[in-house]
Amino acid sequence: MMSGVSTSAEQQPAGSPLTLYLVKRLELVIRALLDDALRPLGLTTLQYTALTVLEASGALSSAQLARRSFLRPQTMHEMVLTLEKRGLIARTPKPDNRRVLLAGLTETGHRLLADCAPAVAEVEDALLADLSPGRRATFREGLKHGVLALGALSEHRRSPEA
Repeated sequence: MMSGVSTSAEQQPAGSPLTLYLVKRLELVIRALLDDALRPLGLTTLQYTALTVLEASGALSSAQLARRSFLRPQTMHEMVLTLEKRGLIARTPKPDNRRVLLAGLTETGHRLLADCAPAVAEVEDALLADLSPGRRATFREGLKHGVLALGALSEHRRSPEA
């Protein structure tokens, strides 16, 4: 440790799991609960995520949607076809490049997301139930920090000079 910065392993109590392990466990529990909650509405958690990305961002290409939904482009391509067949999204040519199709939510997609809101809110509320407003804010800030820090690391590793 030449830089004088301690590692995460040095900052954890002996025998404690890595933070990365805890985050992964949290993700798996959330995914299982959301899959169970969304199944009656005919969605998977991954499909729900893609629809919410479109709701927040507007129309996107499949490649953009894949990146923002944390999926491989091939996986997203299949999902886009499925969501389009169900009438939840529609694809239209990009005005300045007609070879690129932009996926956007349909009214049916918007209605389905509204129908999902109570089930998703129940999971979110359960996660945060025992936290004070201050601890909720701290928890969310910590998660945002982790996303930004690891996103920057990922970008650095992908850059040509890395």
